[in-house]
Amino acid sequence: MNRAVVKATTAAVADWLLESGADAAGNGTGVVVGCDARHRSADFADEVAGVLAGTGIAVHLLPRPCPTPLLAFAVRQLGTAVGVMITASHNPAADNGYKLYLSDGAQVIPPVDAEIEERIASVGPLAQIPLAEAASPLIIRHGDEVAQAYLDAVVPVAAGPGAAGPGAAGPGAAGAVLGPALNVVYTPMHGVAGDLMLRAIRQAGFASPHVVAAQAEPDPDFPTVAFPNPEEPGALDLALADARRLGAELVVASDPDGDRLAVAVPEPADGTALSATALSATALSATAASDWRVLTGDQVGALLGASLLERTAAQAAPRTRLVASTIVSSTLLAKIAAAAGAGYAETLTGFKWIARAADGRPGTRFVFGYEEALGYAVGDVVRDKDGIGAALAMLWLATSARAAGRSVLEVYDALETVHGVHLTSQLTLRTAEPARIMSRLRADPPAEFGGEPVAGMVDLAGSPGGPGADGLPLPAADVLIFRLPGARVVLRPSGTEPKIKCYLEITEPLTGRSLAAARRAAAQRLAPLRSALEAVLAAA
Repeated sequence: MNRAVVKATTAAVADWLLESGADAAGNGTGVVVGCDARHRSADFADEVAGVLAGTGIAVHLLPRPCPTPLLAFAVRQLGTAVGVMITASHNPAADNGYKLYLSDGAQVIPPVDAEIEERIASVGPLAQIPLAEAASPLIIRHGDEVAQAYLDAVVPVAAGPGAAGPGAAGPGAAGAVLGPALNVVYTPMHGVAGDLMLRAIRQAGFASPHVVAAQAEPDPDFPTVAFPNPEEPGALDLALADARRLGAELVVASDPDGDRLAVAVPEPADGTALSATALSATALSATAASDWRVLTGDQVGALLGASLLERTAAQAAPRTRLVASTIVSSTLLAKIAAAAGAGYAETLTGFKWIARAADGRPGTRFVFGYEEALGYAVGDVVRDKDGIGAALAMLWLATSARAAGRSVLEVYDALETVHGVHLTSQLTLRTAEPARIMSRLRADPPAEFGGEPVAGMVDLAGSPGGPGADGLPLPAADVLIFRLPGARVVLRPSGTEPKIKCYLEITEPLTGRSLAAARRAAAQRLAPLRSALEAVLAAA
């Protein structure tokens, strides 16, 4: 990522806008640009603005730095044709990136991505690309009005009944309605979400959380974490240490650009809650001590999905509600939706698909979507993952659970008691030949994994790619899904690294057993399934 890459990419975006007429055909006008606080992010954002304005396209610059969900929101709020966010999300400190949004506020998808890639390849000498001056009248610099509009839109949707109105805060809002203040620890993890997160929490009427001081301010070097990703082991150590010291009831953590959310909760002293889930490879960093549990993305997704479906049950036309998740996420949300009389959509991985889940389903309204990698969308205020809206929804859930005399873990226990245990895990094979391995598995698929027979295989290659769990066709993708009795294995090559990612799920109904017994059974089945999958991949 350097100025040459940014200049060529932006020139291609500008060419696509002008040639396709997207900038003047009812699909928005101009481009909104934002950036995080990483090294050179502001320089790259200036380069984007200069190239666009140099070609005669209006540019809307958001205040710097800003979280990614605000940029995604701003595309529709400002009515632009495109949005550009300079961010590498939770990648290492040396990285940076270029995220492109279309006029519907969601990330770019085919065929537009391919059309722009072709234009990048045909960009001429970079020195010949005109650059506007920073003082160009085509470059509009926005103040706080976009952020306030975001808060006024997201707070009522995410913070539940009784949330404060536009621009409001304090007594009478969600926190006051649900009882005494929740003792919460929050970390922005050296990222850019902190200010907007704290404003959102105040406007919703919740008490201000304790902020991890060493990670409170944006810092592109991320000095207190080895890897600035809340999924990585050790990333939440400082937040959990503060939580233990303060006797907190909840920990929430943003990733560096604020689009993801990690959640940790106290675990009972006897260690019984989520005992089997602790064995899952996706139990994030699982904490150094046993008194706190970092929830998986699938667990948070199920909790938030169930909570939002419960909160919206009394609204008009409840059967038009739609929740969505991906082919690699847990199947628990689909069962929760069916029990609530709501629709469920299964998409390919990535929020560019989740955010559009309701688009091809007339008469539905998007209530919630998530992916297992800590991404959540509460309502359609932001058509991308939004860690701030998700944090508000989690605060509401935790506060209301406490008001009912329950913990967050007990709420999750209740979901699995009704719908069965859903234990998920991941396995990654680093390989220089992911395409060859996927081809071998297609040509000679395994008949069993660890003694459990493969009941069916779904290959999403081709066009369309095959049916999702909701019966509707998915776009073509290099994905294999193996279905076993009470289990599922999904394999796909990584889109950014030389590796194959594998997602496992074990399901166990209670059928007269205790929840703890069903969880033990799921954990006992997981180990041989992982071992068998490792052997299959090694032999492919």
